[in-house]
Amino acid sequence: MTSNSAPILSRREIVAGGGLALALASSRVSAASAPGLIAGTYAREGGAGLVTLMPERGGWAAGAAQTAIRNASFGVRARSRGIRYLLDEQQSGMVGIYDHDFRRLTQASTLGADPCHAALSPDGSMLAVANYSSGDVALWRLDPATGLPRGDAQLTRHAGQGPDRDRQAGPHAHWVGFTADGGILHSVDLGADAVFAHRIDPRTKTVTGTTTAYRAEPGSGPRHLVRHPRLPVAYLVAELANTVTTLSARADGSFAARSVASTLPKGFGGASAGAHIAINAAGTRLYVSNRGHDSIAVYTIARDGSLTLAQHAACGGHWPRFFLLLESRGEMLVANERSGNIAVLTIGRDGRLRGSDATVRMPGVVFLAT
Repeated sequence: MTSNSAPILSRREIVAGGGLALALASSRVSAASAPGLIAGTYAREGGAGLVTLMPERGGWAAGAAQTAIRNASFGVRARSRGIRYLLDEQQSGMVGIYDHDFRRLTQASTLGADPCHAALSPDGSMLAVANYSSGDVALWRLDPATGLPRGDAQLTRHAGQGPDRDRQAGPHAHWVGFTADGGILHSVDLGADAVFAHRIDPRTKTVTGTTTAYRAEPGSGPRHLVRHPRLPVAYLVAELANTVTTLSARADGSFAARSVASTLPKGFGGASAGAHIAINAAGTRLYVSNRGHDSIAVYTIARDGSLTLAQHAACGGHWPRFFLLLESRGEMLVANERSGNIAVLTIGRDGRLRGSDATVRMPGVVFLAT
């Protein structure tokens, strides 16, 4: 995560009236059949904007870029409406809301600096965003008919710091995610070495209190969390320590550590930083990217949720910031930020990865989505 000094935009711009209604209706009709993928890029690293990726024989090809959608470091999509919520990672953070054709319906301030992760509640009634540099979380109520924000966000500030003076002088929110019932919003903080639990009032859709759900190892710098699709288990990747921690998820929203595993091979002594983490749909394989070692660590997940390292696969470039599992195609697409390419890895039946010659040039790529 790095900061950006892009020009400050207006706090909110709304396309109103009949045009908005027409755009929303059109997006709902066409969302299910939307072709291709999208790739978000950093402008300061030569990124063209939000780029469409289309499948072609033997791989993928870059299509047209939405040049006005800059620094989209992360985003989520309301599939029922076809609406995308895309972050604009800059000092005065923004979230833009777009229809299926990438027409902007509205934009809003995240009330913080350098937003880097977002989540929709399971029922689609709330949107949460993690602001990295300011160390806080923004939460919006969404209109059930349109999916647009109802007023400004509620801002909840994190507190804490870690022993790494360069990276942990203060809180740095890096991930947000709701529980299945929407009653708790969890946030992972790299600077505070903590996972926080924000309790949400079901009527007002506002945060009513915050507790520490899990206290990570000092200096580990937790970055992202992923939940098992069936078990009461979660997995936490630490950027600074290069570890993945298996957590038991408790009914009260707290977590307890079960085991810790390195994301790097034994004997590796170079600089590296853990990044993205994802689990396959069956809940049998876990994947973590290593920036520096430039690999994807593959773990087998046992029936009780425990991990066994299966493989370190080359990421097909340098600095794998993000990756996307496309299980229906038997592929993993890896966004290699510093080499400016998207590598295509194949996923075997056993979940192991194999390299391929397929790659897409994409300067500044940091995010991929369907």
